[in-house]
Amino acid sequence: MVRVRAEAKDDHWLTEVTVEHAGQHSQHAVTVRRADLERWAGGIERRDVEDLVERSFDFLLEREPPSSILATFELSVIQRYFPDYDRMFRRR
Repeated sequence: MVRVRAEAKDDHWLTEVTVEHAGQHSQHAVTVRRADLERWAGGIERRDVEDLVERSFDFLLEREPPSSILATFELSVIQRYFPDYDRMFRRR
């Protein structure tokens, strides 16, 4: 289970993510920039941010355990580690 809570900060969103997966529990802080939303989300509202981050964590959890996911990172970093992220999430 992935739970996301987003809070608007100046020109970006800060999200707190709680992951409970395969008996593991982890906490993460993810920064989401407006450019990330324009590229990978359907909008710029809180629900759009939370949905994008939740789907991104589902993507990550298919590829690695929660303990391997960075505790703090910017959402755009995912594509550096997993090049297929951009292809799968990019808005047409």
